[in-house]
Amino acid sequence: MTKTFLFLIPLLVWITGCSQAPPERSPASAPPIAVATVAAATETWPSIYETTGTVRARESAVISAKMMGYVREVKVQTGDRVREGQPLITLDARDLDVNSRRAEAAREEVRTSVPEADSAVAAAKASLDLAQATFDRMQLLFQKTSISNQEFDEASAKLKAAIAALEMAQARRAQLNSKLAQADQEVRATQVTRSYAEVVSPFAGVVTAKSVDPGVLALPGAPMLTLEREGAFRLEAPVEESRLGAIRVGQPVSVTLDGERTVEARVSEIVPAVDPASRAFTVKIDLPSLPALRSGVFGRAAFQLGSRPLLAIPSGALTERGQLQSVLVAENGIAHTRLITAGQRVKDRVEVLSGLTAGEMVIFPVPPGLSDGAKVEVRP
Repeated sequence: MTKTFLFLIPLLVWITGCSQAPPERSPASAPPIAVATVAAATETWPSIYETTGTVRARESAVISAKMMGYVREVKVQTGDRVREGQPLITLDARDLDVNSRRAEAAREEVRTSVPEADSAVAAAKASLDLAQATFDRMQLLFQKTSISNQEFDEASAKLKAAIAALEMAQARRAQLNSKLAQADQEVRATQVTRSYAEVVSPFAGVVTAKSVDPGVLALPGAPMLTLEREGAFRLEAPVEESRLGAIRVGQPVSVTLDGERTVEARVSEIVPAVDPASRAFTVKIDLPSLPALRSGVFGRAAFQLGSRPLLAIPSGALTERGQLQSVLVAENGIAHTRLITAGQRVKDRVEVLSGLTAGEMVIFPVPPGLSDGAKVEVRP
């Protein structure tokens, strides 16, 4: 029995050794990963100031009526393109038509009196000619003492009466001219007022808003339609009060629309009045003609305000996970994760605000599967 027990002990030791897993290789014994590095370098970049704004039409008009009246017809809808002078809204103008016909009738009445007045002037002139001839003959006879003083005085009085009659006829004719001119003005005034019943487009553009329908009572100055000139837009963006001296009219600006399209534009107007709530002033930037551009579109303006030194690395070396931004740095043959704060990006470069110093070797490009603490071998 003792011999059997002594035989089982080595057997148990051998079975126990066979059941143990082989020792794992430590990471330190893994071969290094070949990587390439770039140095975080100090570079001079343009100093860019960015602000967001809204695209608006350079020229827009709120269409309203010049007279009170019920809307009879609305000839356009929101989104319609209109040409200059195109009728948009028609108002009920029956009372204006009556006034226009009344003014035309009054003018016609004055016109019919003109021939009679002209005849009266002609008759008065003929009477004056006869009275003048008679007076001339009577004057010769009076000088020869062939007629009495009474007869000469009668001829002189008839001449004076004929002169007065002609002047009166001419005055009446002049009054008719004044009345006719006044009647013409009344007719034109009623025609102008009548034209207010037809609301037309002041320029070619797009209808962006409509606030009336047939049957509504239109009031002078009350908005009915809103038009925007098509193809002429600008970005209106607030700029911090401290930047007022750095921005000027005509300055080139890079504008990104809808977060996709980037165009080159220029500052067209600066509103110097500062908003007391936001402490900002408004800058208006004329945009080039772009297809499908509409007012209300979001835009971002980038102003170049000189240059500044900064630390930069390739943007491909940056890893972003949510709000965390990091790079892998090669130190003494080991890859170390370094949390950084990234700033402005230009093409394939990114600004480093914090987390790195100039000269540190950043791994780029990052090999797949490379993690913090891995052994690396820097190769050119």
